[in-house]
Amino acid sequence: MSIAIIAPYKKDIPVWKDTFHKLAPTIPLEVYPEIENPEEVETVVVWQHPHGILRDYPNLKLICSMGSGVDHIVADPKLPSGVPVTRIVDPRLTYSMTNYVIMGILNYHRQFTRYQRDKLDKTWDMSSPEIDIAVGVLGTGQLGGDVLDKLAAIGIPAYGYGNSPKEGFRHPYYHGDALDKFLEKVNVVVCLLPLTEKTEGFLNKELFARFKPGTYLINVARGKHLIEEDLVLALSKGWISGALLDVFVQEPLPKEHPFWDHPQIMITPHIACITMYEAAVPQILENHRRQLANEPLSNEIDLSQGY
Repeated sequence: MSIAIIAPYKKDIPVWKDTFHKLAPTIPLEVYPEIENPEEVETVVVWQHPHGILRDYPNLKLICSMGSGVDHIVADPKLPSGVPVTRIVDPRLTYSMTNYVIMGILNYHRQFTRYQRDKLDKTWDMSSPEIDIAVGVLGTGQLGGDVLDKLAAIGIPAYGYGNSPKEGFRHPYYHGDALDKFLEKVNVVVCLLPLTEKTEGFLNKELFARFKPGTYLINVARGKHLIEEDLVLALSKGWISGALLDVFVQEPLPKEHPFWDHPQIMITPHIACITMYEAAVPQILENHRRQLANEPLSNEIDLSQGY
């Protein structure tokens, strides 16, 4: 009865190990690729695991994401059938992510990036200090809902869009075929969609052409939501006035990537929210206990939906 960490690209595994040992010193813990007893592994904690490898654990009972996202898990075509998948839900993640988004919206609204450029040029320009904005949030789960709550609290018009109806949702909401009606309302678009087969590449030139001219884009969901070359095209055509991006198809962003030098694109290195070990590990341990006791899991995803 052991737990295995399978996250070959993460650099902070020693901190994860220390946290597990501190909170559950009696539970055996192994770390890929040095897993000596795969038949003893009943819970795996994963981030970007090699596809197909989870079938090497014959007694696997639970798959836990190290963060809130699970697209890296459900993308595995050889995911063991019948094994539940859980994710991390942490109020601190929501706090950090949505504050980042609000920062990006207000930065655009009050044009702080423009004033930073003016400072470098020693330009004193008091014209048009505010841009009138209405914000559209793609994806209205826990994170998107919190962004909408915060925007409402500071008086910024905001609208949500999702795949399915939401009865009694607390904010103006569009879904399904009403995408164009949603886009007519907004000139700032925030992507907080889950990454699924349907949403991969959702941010593309066909969508951008339907934006109000000059719409501002913020993507903090997943890099694969965005067709990166289509963003450059949309900026050149004026469909989009600028973008704030925290996630990319390839990370770290290659030094030769055109986003580095594009004057209308602001980038940050996937830091909008960071998983807190002290919050994540107790959730994983509790679900490990629940699975062994045949109790309902917390934050289990719907594999048929992909989130």
